[in-house]
Amino acid sequence: MVAVKWLIDRANEELDKAGIDDPAFNSLCIAEKVFGVSRSDLIAGNPTAEDKDGARFVALLGRRLSGEPLQYVLGEWDFYGYKFSVGPGVLIPRDDTEVLLRDCLAFLKGRKKPGVLDLCSGSGALAVAIGKETGAEVTAVEKSFRALPYLSRNIRQNHSSVIMKQGDIFTCASDFPDSHFDLILSNPPYVKSSEIDSLQREISYEPRMALDGGEDGLIFYRAIVKDFTSKLKPGGMLAFELGEGQFEVVKDLMIAAGFENISGSLDLGGIQRSIYGTLLRN
Repeated sequence: MVAVKWLIDRANEELDKAGIDDPAFNSLCIAEKVFGVSRSDLIAGNPTAEDKDGARFVALLGRRLSGEPLQYVLGEWDFYGYKFSVGPGVLIPRDDTEVLLRDCLAFLKGRKKPGVLDLCSGSGALAVAIGKETGAEVTAVEKSFRALPYLSRNIRQNHSSVIMKQGDIFTCASDFPDSHFDLILSNPPYVKSSEIDSLQREISYEPRMALDGGEDGLIFYRAIVKDFTSKLKPGGMLAFELGEGQFEVVKDLMIAAGFENISGSLDLGGIQRSIYGTLLRN
């Protein structure tokens, strides 16, 4: 048998030496995954675990010490109160994306069975959350064959009715009828190609195709505005997550395509993290 608290204390020391932010949070998350203990369990007593579980804890800790994202080590992550499977090949859901989600939920509030299209869906975090929160008929489009198993699993494990479709947004617009959707949204790749290698090391584990927005970070916005605007009903909304400093350029793209009432929301860091607008009615 091994003392769980002793293992966590040693893990905190190793994570701190490795320069991992918030080592206590990381070690506790791994302990919860392996041992099923919480912070309150540790305060209340000194739980012990089987040696084999101690070895598993050490193995997962080693992955985190190497720089692998905590979310991949755990194999799952929470987003807006829902649990999503994640791992190599799929982008990790982030708190910043809840900004876009809340904008979409506000638009859909009170609508009966709205049609929603989520482009570059990845893990399906946005698609599943929107479907569960609103009862919308959601279609999630994802290109990557590595991400699709996560998307499928997350739809099933959240008992969601989201329809999954494999497709490349640069070529698949013709698969969808015109004037059909109440809302089209996307959290597309938006990092400039030249900046990807300079991001923090954890991000290097995530799929490059989920990050790379081309030379200026905007190729997906241009393609979606150009090819998918016609898929919206008049008065329907187009919404994006944004990278820092992209609001004005994307706003201009949307105005030129016939959108009005363009606005957005800030994340907790004060960055304009979302943009949305409604298609002019005839």
